[in-house]
Amino acid sequence: MPLSAYWLRDNCPCTECRDPRNGQKLFQITDLPGDLAIAEQAEEDGVLAVRWSDGHRSRYPVEWLTGTGAGDDRTEQGKRLWEAADFPAGRPGADWDAYLADPAQRTAVLAAVRDVGFAVLRGVPALERQVLEVARDFGYVRETNYGELFDVRVEPDPNNLAFTSAAIAPHTDNPYRDPVPTLQLLHCLRNDATGGDSGLVDGFRAAALLREEAPEDFAVLTGTPVPFAFRDRRSELRAERPLIEVDALGRIREVRFNNRSIGTLRLPAAELDAFYAAYRRFARITLRPELQLTFRLVPGDCLVFDNTRLLHARTAFAQDGHRHLQGCYADLDSLASTLAVLERRAAALDALERMFAGEGLGEYLGEEVTMAEHMLQAGASAEAAGAPAHLVAAALLHDVGHFGGSGLRLMQGQDNRHSHTGADWLARWFGPEVTEPVRLHVAAKRYLCAVEPDYRARLSEASEYTLRVQGGPMDAAEAAAFAALAGAEEAVAVRRWDDQAKVAGAPTPSFAHFRPLLERLMA
Repeated sequence: MPLSAYWLRDNCPCTECRDPRNGQKLFQITDLPGDLAIAEQAEEDGVLAVRWSDGHRSRYPVEWLTGTGAGDDRTEQGKRLWEAADFPAGRPGADWDAYLADPAQRTAVLAAVRDVGFAVLRGVPALERQVLEVARDFGYVRETNYGELFDVRVEPDPNNLAFTSAAIAPHTDNPYRDPVPTLQLLHCLRNDATGGDSGLVDGFRAAALLREEAPEDFAVLTGTPVPFAFRDRRSELRAERPLIEVDALGRIREVRFNNRSIGTLRLPAAELDAFYAAYRRFARITLRPELQLTFRLVPGDCLVFDNTRLLHARTAFAQDGHRHLQGCYADLDSLASTLAVLERRAAALDALERMFAGEGLGEYLGEEVTMAEHMLQAGASAEAAGAPAHLVAAALLHDVGHFGGSGLRLMQGQDNRHSHTGADWLARWFGPEVTEPVRLHVAAKRYLCAVEPDYRARLSEASEYTLRVQGGPMDAAEAAAFAALAGAEEAVAVRRWDDQAKVAGAPTPSFAHFRPLLERLMA
């Protein structure tokens, strides 16, 4: 397919063009020559190699070139719109202890907030200020004029109807802010009053119904800026935004709906009539029983929801008991970031597991074990020796640099520098406590050959061959320099487990056995 030269060069992934740690570009678009062109291109082994007219060279995975954009997952396109009947098995969520202990549970909860707009964490300790710890687990607390947290209970002098026992219709919190807090958390500390049930409405679903049933009203609400305002003795807040906001492609991206906080529109009478007709129609849609998911929060429940999408409500309650929630605000971008990192880690572990189960079943450099058997035996030896988790991981993963066929080059007499390749690849997910013993485990073999006279004699035939390809024993100066490295001792330990891990038929745990350990080290 034809490729845009400037787009292609702007996306060059090489380390001259992008910082390998964070992917940020190291050049300005104006630095590229005005006559930039592709001088030469060739595709081989799933990679497009390009030589540019200014001499720069780039390499692009063909799979990446044919990919599509991720799109804006804040819009309706990235959501699963719902009605109350869509949750026959109960509300999405998890027990708090499981959420903290299991990355898969944590991922599922945060993904539910992203995709359906909410989740409930159960069994969160019913302690004052605990809601802040929930928010800080995945992001940052957004402090407002209500403080870093607020108490939802009957107050003697309330500055907001939320702090009374009155029923509250489906609404957006803080619509008078710009930007509005995009996440809200409500943690139940006590709820033994009669009434006071919570409710949620998918505002995107309600807006989509309005668009389907009355497109002219949808156009009015997406095109009319509405003044929202709040004032008390200490605050004067105002934002002017439409009730339904769409992006440049017309996709629903945000709903701001709060009858209590709408200010006075100043428009010609005909426009006001059209607005109020559309506003009333939309309000009636949000009150449809089939759209309202009603439930009761019990002590320990913490509801996390998207305040730019879901409308939340409450039934009135009698003051024959106590109803006390503590809430705080946070933001979707930090939740989305935490979720993306969790998903990226899971994808990396999935990729490793596939390597062990696929290419890992192949020959290991002329030894009597497969590559996977060798690495699993090394990890098991480290574990049996009581090594710390990071060294168990380093022993398990020390030869990942051989994957992708580079081990064959080593056996053909070409040093593939697999220790460095593997360490660099692992550095995307693990810290130096894991990657540096991997990076140094080949050097550790050369070092041991120099300082332990009988070490070399114990090497297998294949390991003796690779020693020569990798540079042979260190000389005295090289050995002294290696011994002075901060990670030399741990690299030597990994090397010794590497040497032991060549026993044909030895029982070893599976990769799945080590996965929880690797997940903890990624955190």
